[in-house]
Amino acid sequence: MTDFAVLSFLSFFLLCFPPLQKANIHEPVVIEGHTMGTTYRIIYFDEPRHRNFKTSVDSLLVKVNKAINNYDPESEISGLNRSEEGIRFNLPYLPDILKKAKKIFRASGGAFDPTVMPLVNAWGFGPEKTQPPSASSVDSLRQLVGFDKVRFTRKAVKKSDPRVQIDMGGIGQGYGADVISEFLRKKGITHLLVELGGEGVACGENLKKQQTWRIGILDPNSTPDHQFFKAYVTLRDKAFTTSGNYFNYRIINGRKFGHTIDPVSGYPVENSLLSASVFASDCTTADAWATAFMVMGIEKAIAKAKNLRGVDALFIYSAEDGGLKTFVTPGIEKEVILE
Repeated sequence: MTDFAVLSFLSFFLLCFPPLQKANIHEPVVIEGHTMGTTYRIIYFDEPRHRNFKTSVDSLLVKVNKAINNYDPESEISGLNRSEEGIRFNLPYLPDILKKAKKIFRASGGAFDPTVMPLVNAWGFGPEKTQPPSASSVDSLRQLVGFDKVRFTRKAVKKSDPRVQIDMGGIGQGYGADVISEFLRKKGITHLLVELGGEGVACGENLKKQQTWRIGILDPNSTPDHQFFKAYVTLRDKAFTTSGNYFNYRIINGRKFGHTIDPVSGYPVENSLLSASVFASDCTTADAWATAFMVMGIEKAIAKAKNLRGVDALFIYSAEDGGLKTFVTPGIEKEVILE
């Protein structure tokens, strides 16, 4: 989502690597930087060579951004959004992410829909902070939403309406984490933790601590200046992401609107689901489902999560008495510690 970071990565990093009392023979390579409007941090073990892949990772992320970053006016997706009919691909990333996005679009019944971009912009969650749209404007913009309005092959993509626009904000950071982790695995790295904007991939183990990787899930009552965890999750060979509306929102006429837009209604979602943490074999899938679950709301999200193969979830939602409740799918339940 997430395009939106919901992990306090400083605390997250300390969970993985607390101060040691004595030296350990397993020392990781740690690289970090900026991409997609956020930060990334990568931890991996490459003994005895300790190769540093920062230059290669940064170069790879530049290419990914040139394909899928909506905020880059020169990217392929920006060119697609400006086009009358469509474009031909120059890089492999946009057709790849479109294929994965369409799969989740269909499986979620349209709850995840990258063509929601006109509505995202109208509600002021795009590059410009605009006034909220009128009901008639929302109804008009809804006619432009629907991934069935986009057709693509490995070589090109076409739109059925020139006004259709695609927003990869709900899946792009997860996709970036997958690209990085795949690159490192091809280099022979089997123990790694990739985090990009609060989402990422955990493979193998934390050899420095000689245990499975452990991540923290923020309590929705956290603020940007005071962040604390609601749960801890141990992961091995799993991708992870969390989507929530408690940091990214707008106050309009005294009313709080979260950044997640329902593609069907055209309005920001208003339900009791505060955050959706999703775990899957790849981060692109996890990222897309986290967005979809936030749109669905807690009841539909639980029903869907119970029947998804290869996808697990941890939901934090508001109880009727104002407190917090959680739901964890059976596949990840043994790996979760709730505070």
